[in-house]
Amino acid sequence: MSAASGDNIGGAAGPAGSPSAATRTVTVRGSRIDSRELFATERELIIAHGEEAYRLRLTSQNKLILTK
Repeated sequence: MSAASGDNIGGAAGPAGSPSAATRTVTVRGSRIDSRELFATERELIIAHGEEAYRLRLTSQNKLILTK
């Protein structure tokens, strides 16, 4: 199973054509997604949850931070 991802939420995406505005595919195994696939090109992504947008960041110490 695959899931398409793109970060076009609330104007948070970069200019059209930039890697952060591109749509890409990640592999979902059961309910698991490998974070290396999510952060393959960027260290931050936007998660749309209903009407809200959340930022998931990968730190320099390889930890995840989720903020609203």
